[in-house]
Amino acid sequence: MTSLRTAAAALAACGLAWPALTHAEAAWPAKPIRFVVAFAPAGPADIIARLLGHRLGEVLGQSIVVENRPGAGGSVASAAVARADPDGYTLLINTSSYAVNPAMQRNLGFDAEKDLTLAALVASSPNLIVTAPNLKARTLQEVIAAAKSGDYNYGTAGAGTTPHLTAEYLFKVLARTPVTHIPYQGAGPALTAAAAGQTQLASVALPAAVELVKAGKVRGLVVTGSKRSAALPEVPTVAESGFPGFADVTWVGVFAPARTPDAVLQRLNDEVARIQRDPDFQAKLAATGFEPLGGTLPEARKYLHDELAKWAKVVKETGAQVN
Repeated sequence: MTSLRTAAAALAACGLAWPALTHAEAAWPAKPIRFVVAFAPAGPADIIARLLGHRLGEVLGQSIVVENRPGAGGSVASAAVARADPDGYTLLINTSSYAVNPAMQRNLGFDAEKDLTLAALVASSPNLIVTAPNLKARTLQEVIAAAKSGDYNYGTAGAGTTPHLTAEYLFKVLARTPVTHIPYQGAGPALTAAAAGQTQLASVALPAAVELVKAGKVRGLVVTGSKRSAALPEVPTVAESGFPGFADVTWVGVFAPARTPDAVLQRLNDEVARIQRDPDFQAKLAATGFEPLGGTLPEARKYLHDELAKWAKVVKETGAQVN
């Protein structure tokens, strides 16, 4: 009889616990949310974090605190969020570098497919290669010719970012041209170096460079999309510049620690999708060179799985390394 009473009490306790858990998930968010950005200010991850954070804070009724934690091609921030409590209050804003790093770095400090989950795909943009403003070479073919006869280098937001792999593949695989990679801790510092003439080139996600190109502080050389960008329509594509079929983009997504409740992930995905459909948000994305990406939770997870496989192949083909 005692054991029966004990079992009944345990069942009753379980029955009370489940509604409480469901209520806690439904109440999310009940306090401010932290966006940990994988790169320095002024880069694509930072731009999206601030655009999305402002709108998401409004619809969720909680403030979004943006914290930049650059380093190791975005892996410093990724590892930190992977260790955070899976409660929906610490989220990662990272780029497609997340899909590159497992093939580039042996000791990430986390498992890219198991320790974090891609909760929402927010936006994508072509990459952009720019030149120092005083560089004599003005077209991609002129840059390639000059680089073959001299010491050329290019800056990026870090080893393992897709702009890094884009430049490696373009220059070293397709053009067979020796150009030295110089990694920085964000697109902002890489562009500053190019503007100052410390590097001949920089390869970054387009949104980070739009205003600098328009101001004449760096010169747009080529965009890597399949078509010209409406934000910089005068800059030709790589395909137009002698390499037909070449196309590549940088995407930005919101990641959460593994074991974050499904209800929280679904709410986050739903709200981001709602924001992406807003014409004002779309206009702000377009002004900086982004396009909405989107997708359900299963679609986002498949997208990430495919990206991991794609970039592992590119890393192998280019022989790119963390330097």
